[in-house]
Amino acid sequence: MIALKMPDGSVREIEKPMDGFAFAESISKSLAKKAVALKIDGEMKDLSATIDKDCAIEVVVRDSDDGVDLLRHDASHVMAEAVQELFPGTQVTIGPVIENGFYYDFAREEPFRMEDLEKIEARMREIVDRDEKIQREVWDRDEAIEHFKSIGEVYKAEIISDLPKDEEVSVYRQGNWKDLCRGPHLPSTGMLGKAFKLTKLAGAYWRGDSRNEMLQRIYGTAWANEKDLKAYLTMLEEAEKRDHRKLGQEMDLFHFQPEAQGSVFWHPKGFLIWRELEAYIRRRLDADGYNEVKTPQLIDNKLWEQSGHWGKFRENMFVVPDEIPSTEEEAPVITGEANLLALKPMNCPAHVQIFKQGTKSYRDLPLRMAEFGCCHRNEPHGALHGLMRVRQMTQDDAHIFCREDQVTDETRRFLDLFSRVYNDMGLTKISYKLATRPDVRAGDDATWDRAEKSLADALTSAGLDFDFAEGEGAFYGPKLEFHLTDAIGRTWQAGTLQLDYVLPERLDASYVGEDGNRHRPVMLHRAVFGTFERFMGLLIEHYAGRFPLWLAPVQVVVATITSEADEYAGEAVRQLREAGVRAELDTRNEKINYKVREHSVAKVPVIFVAGKREAEEKTFSIRRLGTKEQVSMTLEDAIRHMVDEGTPPDLLPEARKAAAE
Repeated sequence: MIALKMPDGSVREIEKPMDGFAFAESISKSLAKKAVALKIDGEMKDLSATIDKDCAIEVVVRDSDDGVDLLRHDASHVMAEAVQELFPGTQVTIGPVIENGFYYDFAREEPFRMEDLEKIEARMREIVDRDEKIQREVWDRDEAIEHFKSIGEVYKAEIISDLPKDEEVSVYRQGNWKDLCRGPHLPSTGMLGKAFKLTKLAGAYWRGDSRNEMLQRIYGTAWANEKDLKAYLTMLEEAEKRDHRKLGQEMDLFHFQPEAQGSVFWHPKGFLIWRELEAYIRRRLDADGYNEVKTPQLIDNKLWEQSGHWGKFRENMFVVPDEIPSTEEEAPVITGEANLLALKPMNCPAHVQIFKQGTKSYRDLPLRMAEFGCCHRNEPHGALHGLMRVRQMTQDDAHIFCREDQVTDETRRFLDLFSRVYNDMGLTKISYKLATRPDVRAGDDATWDRAEKSLADALTSAGLDFDFAEGEGAFYGPKLEFHLTDAIGRTWQAGTLQLDYVLPERLDASYVGEDGNRHRPVMLHRAVFGTFERFMGLLIEHYAGRFPLWLAPVQVVVATITSEADEYAGEAVRQLREAGVRAELDTRNEKINYKVREHSVAKVPVIFVAGKREAEEKTFSIRRLGTKEQVSMTLEDAIRHMVDEGTPPDLLPEARKAAAE
C-alpha cells in the first residue's frame, strides 16, 4: 500500500502506482475535471506524473493560486508557439510567470507592433482549439544543444550549456512545437481556456545585462475564467487613469527630466502636500516619544565597511573621492591615498554613531531616534518608475535602541502608531506578515527563536492576524511587513519593522546594564511611510488625485460668474487664507462651466461660485469635486466648514483626546 498524506492531514492509501489524473478521479469526478497538476511533497508536477511512493500530495485545481500560475506558464508557451507560427525566424528565449501574468522575450530583427498582439492572440485561441497534447521528454544535454543550434535557437542552446551538470534537460512537446522547460505543464493546450489577454510590448536585455543584445518582450495576463480576466482588465484601466505620473502632470505636482535621472523636481503644489505629510508625521512622532536628529549625507567608506553595507550594497552606492592635496601649495588632486566617501543609502549606521556619544544606561532605553533622512541609491535606469522607484529619496526613518526585554512592547507600540497613521490616511485594509529566518543569516538559532517570538507576541497582543513569510527575513533578523490594499484592490508593501542584533555588534554600540556590565542594545529599524516619494505616489493613485481636504494643495477656488462679484470674491479669498484655508481666486473672463471643468481636472476639492446675487446676499454656491449638486451657504458658515474639514486628522478634538489618554 502507498500512503498519501492529504492537505487536511488525513491519509489516503492506494494499492498500486497511478498517475495524477487517475488519483484525482479516484477522489471525485468533479475534482478530476478541475485538476491541472499535482503537488508531491510540496513540488509541482505534471498531472501525468506517477505516484509510486509514500508522500504528501495535493491535487492542484485551475482556480487555485498554484493553478492560475500554471495557466499563466502555459499561456506564455502558447504565445511563443503562436509567435513562431506567425513570424518564422523569431527566436524564443525566456518566458516566466510574473505577478498577475507572464511575459516572453523574443529575438527578432523587425520590431513587433501593438496591432501584432491581436494577431498573436487570435492564433493562441486557435492553438487552444487544436487541443494539442503536451508531453515532457528528457534529452541528452549535448544532443539538446546541437538540436537547438541546428534550428537557429542559439539562446536556448546557451541556456542548456549553463545548466548545472547534474540537472535533467527537459523539453516539452506541444503538438509539433517544442520548448526547453522545467515544467510542469497542463496535459493539453485545450485546458488553458481563453481567459487571457496580451497587454503590452517592451524592450529587455538578454539576461538583464545591458551589455547583451536587446530583445523584444511581450507581456500578457491569464486567469482561470473570463470573469476574473474582465475584473483584472477593468482594474488596469482604472489604474491607468490613476497613474501618479499622469496625475502629477495634470495637477502640476512634480516632474522628472533626463538631467536628474531618478530624482524628483517638486513643484509648489506637490511640495505643499509633502510639507503637510511631514508636519503630520512629525507631530505623531513627537507625541510618541521620538527624538529627531539630522545626520550627514557624505560618510567615509570606512564606516560603511564596518557596518557591512560596503560589502553587500556597494554597487548601489554613489561614491566620490575625498581629494587630498599633494602639497600645501598645490591644488587638490586625486591621489592613490584618497579616501572614498559615499552618499548614504540608509540612515542606520549614522544613528548608531549618535547613540554612541556618551554613556547610555539601561534606564535611558528605549531610545527612539527619528530622521527625515535624504538617501541616495544607484538604481538601474531601467528600474526607475516615477515616484515608486527613485534614486534620491527621503525616508520617515527611525531606529529604536532598546533592551531585549523591551522588544515586544516597542513593537506593539509601533504597530499602534502605524495603525493610527494609516487610518488617518484612509488606508484601512492592511495585512501583516512576519518574515522569518533566511537560510543565510547572522546569529544562532536561539537568538532567532527569541526574536521571532518577540515579534509574533507583539502582533498577537495587538489583536492582529498575520501570516508567516518563511525564510524572507533580513540577514540580521526577522521583520514585519505591512501590505495594504488600495481603492482599486491593488496590494502595496508599505512601512516596515526590522529587528537587528547585528549592527549594534558591528559598530560597537553598548549600554550599561543594571548589573554594571556593558550590553548590546537591540535595534529596531522602522518606517511608517517608507519613503515620502513612494508614499505620495501611492496616495495619488489611491485617491485618484482627489485628496482629502487637509492634504489638497489647493483646498478652495473662489470663481466668479460676472465681474460684479470680483470684489466680493477677493474678500472671500482673503478671509479664507486668514483662517488657514489654501484658497485661490479665479476672476478670469471665462464662462463658469469652463472654470469649473478646468479646476475639476486639477482635482480642486471645493469651488465657491459667486455671481451678482451671491455678492449682494454674501453667500456662495458651493460645488464639490465629483458631484453635480450645489449648496448655498453664507461666507461665514462656508469658512467654518472648510476650517473644520481641512484640519489634519491628528489635530481633531477626538484625536487629541485619544492621544492624551
